[in-house]
Amino acid sequence: MLFSPMTLGELELPNRLVMAPLTRVRSGKDGIPGPLVVEYYRQRASLGLIVSEGTYPSHAGQGFPGQPGLVTEEQLKGWAKVTSAVHAEGGRIFAQVMHAGRVTHEDTTGGYEVVAPSAIAIDGATHTHEGKKPLPVPHALTTEELPGIVQEFVQASLNAIGAGFDGVEMHSANGYLLHEFLSPASNQRDDIYGGSPANRVRFVIKLVKAVVAAVGADRVGIRISPEHNIQDALELDAADVRETYGHLVDALTPLNLAYLSVLHKEPTSELVQDLRARFDGTFLLNTGFGVVTTREQAVAIVADGHADAVVVGRPAIANPDLVRRWSEGLPVNEPDAATFYSDGAKGYTDYPAYQN
Repeated sequence: MLFSPMTLGELELPNRLVMAPLTRVRSGKDGIPGPLVVEYYRQRASLGLIVSEGTYPSHAGQGFPGQPGLVTEEQLKGWAKVTSAVHAEGGRIFAQVMHAGRVTHEDTTGGYEVVAPSAIAIDGATHTHEGKKPLPVPHALTTEELPGIVQEFVQASLNAIGAGFDGVEMHSANGYLLHEFLSPASNQRDDIYGGSPANRVRFVIKLVKAVVAAVGADRVGIRISPEHNIQDALELDAADVRETYGHLVDALTPLNLAYLSVLHKEPTSELVQDLRARFDGTFLLNTGFGVVTTREQAVAIVADGHADAVVVGRPAIANPDLVRRWSEGLPVNEPDAATFYSDGAKGYTDYPAYQN
């Protein structure tokens, strides 16, 4: 079943392998996707769906050097060449819209203030244009500033559709801004957006509804990572996690989104399968991150009904023809981790397709 067609929103996917949003930092200081980025995505168009690397919706939302944006005219022209190349190969591609929140530095954002739900810094450092620096204490967004953040996501989503993307994925995972609102460790607000699980999910729900109103529900997905516990967005209380994500998914379900994508290491866990049952829509599952998802695991997840499709990262990095290799049981290339976040074609566009 992994290699059978499926419907996602208004798209027909030829298979159930989805390329994960993968940070590759090949877009230069100005965040403009160039010919190398075009070729990278074009090579992987046989995957059922490509989700782009995280793209920033505003300069303040940029998380790291080399990250592409959805802000300037030049960035959008670059993305239009990417989407055209993917579509010319028969592929489908969503843009992941990602605001880094507190996981950045003013040396990366170009002097724009680092923002978050609460003025709590991450214990760690980040790579900037000026070298590695400690992560700063962020500005706690005021209630009055939040509509501006929503509008950034709406405009970035409209920009993405205008650049030829088939849809957008809201990045509410991995400790970035939207996830920071969900986690009780990073969200210690005392207004209607903080405190209880029902309050902590409120901003994400409002934002997703606004994007849906702007581009249509069939073009909007969302990615979450409950219990991932990364970048200090800790979720250590199992009961709180169930309540938080239960509230979130219950509110999202009536919107008829294109999909819900869950990153979790245990696909058969009670939490994950409860979210699947609650969502009542197209459910994508990513079990990798700390470990690499294998062909056997991907096949089993779909065959056993744990998800409608499987999101894979490193196998898609190393194998532009992953669908063929896995469907025919062919040997696979191994990814070179040393080149994940470097410059140039090495470890990016030079992985070979299988030769008979």
